Amino acid sequence: MTDDRDRPLDRADLDPDPVRQLLAWQAEARAAGIQLSEAAALATATADGAPSVRMVLVKDVDDDGLTFFTCYESRKGRELAENPRAALLLYWHDLGRQARVEGPVERLSPEESDAYFRSRPVGSRLSAAVSAQSEVIESREQLEQAAAALGRFVGDDVPRPERWGGYRLRPGLWEFWQHRVDRLHDRFRYRPDDRGWIVERLAP
Repeated sequence: MTDDRDRPLDRADLDPDPVRQLLAWQAEARAAGIQLSEAAALATATADGAPSVRMVLVKDVDDDGLTFFTCYESRKGRELAENPRAALLLYWHDLGRQARVEGPVERLSPEESDAYFRSRPVGSRLSAAVSAQSEVIESREQLEQAAAALGRFVGDDVPRPERWGGYRLRPGLWEFWQHRVDRLHDRFRYRPDDRGWIVERLAP
């Protein structure tokens, strides 16, 4: 049985720079009509190693790392405060591809978080401002009423809450994975050395 996602991935197909490789795969995902090609599973852990995972949007990818935004007081924010390492996994089912990144995480500067916050739709800014993410609340109506009340008070000029902002994951390890039939997938790891990145094929 054939699988339209089955395509070979060889060492020669990969860019020696993992940032460029990820950007190329994201561009192909967008060209293929995949919605939210920047969606990623973010894995964090407590100081004693208890893991948790959830979906986030990777808003920027460059030589400094991968950025995402959230509430600093949320579960993931608290875990990153006590254990500032994480992993991100981007998966594009229609292309049979996934990319995984691991490394230390740091907060963005307030100026960087302000700039992104201002770029969000007003409704999203109001939601971030009134939501104490991960905390128990009485009802959805409580959130809706708080957002409406804040909107009447500030209009479109919604200030960024101090508890909300961005993080940057600085990659220490990358993996690129391509689906193949019979689960003999193609899998490559980028690991750093003094000269840059060493690319190695891994068993699937």
